[in-house]
Amino acid sequence: MWEASCRLFGIREFILPAPSAIWAATVAVWPTVLGHTWATFLTAMGGFLASVVISLPLAMLIAASPTISAAVYPLLVVTQSIPKVALAPILIIALGANEVPRIIVTFLVAFFPLVVGAVAGLLATPPELIELGRACRAGKVQELLRIRLPYAVPFVFGGLKVAAALSVVGAVVAEFVGADAGLGYLIQTSMSFFRPSLAYGAVVILALMGILMFWAVELVERVFFPWSSGAGQPAMGA
Repeated sequence: MWEASCRLFGIREFILPAPSAIWAATVAVWPTVLGHTWATFLTAMGGFLASVVISLPLAMLIAASPTISAAVYPLLVVTQSIPKVALAPILIIALGANEVPRIIVTFLVAFFPLVVGAVAGLLATPPELIELGRACRAGKVQELLRIRLPYAVPFVFGGLKVAAALSVVGAVVAEFVGADAGLGYLIQTSMSFFRPSLAYGAVVILALMGILMFWAVELVERVFFPWSSGAGQPAMGA
């Protein structure tokens, strides 16, 4: 329908390029597009992995101590209330025009849903399981690692899926502000030189990247935690 509408109504390419035009423009410079795609993927993965490494221990601390929760949660909300587009130039000036500010911006976009999801899962453990663990003389650390954390796995992976998709958004936001490579940079330069078909192609690749990262997290969940994803329920029921 998109292709037919563009041809039937003679819609100009700079307003809405047809899918065939987007495909032709992207394939024509495919090596360049591939290089920009790889740059964005590295930034997105760097921010995503940083969010995993920092968010999970932070969520455990928040869930383990009401004092830490009261002190840290407001700071987390503050970090989310700051527009990342406004923060990116400050980070670039402070840290230089390199990969570090872009990874930090990606991390700031991705980590919040992961922290919230993990904390919700850790605190949602049924009280009877906690009481059973304490009756078996489980300490605080054992209670956290062997009771609360396994119960929170579905919540954690829910946050991971959201963070994986948002990491692509964060990478593009950082590239819009300051970068010399990446799909965000490609979109900006393409529109500056009146090549909207190439810009649309970059947008499609970004969407596919977000979907693939989401599916990758889902695959890890199904392989290593089938009871969490529901893939193992029929076998368990049998």
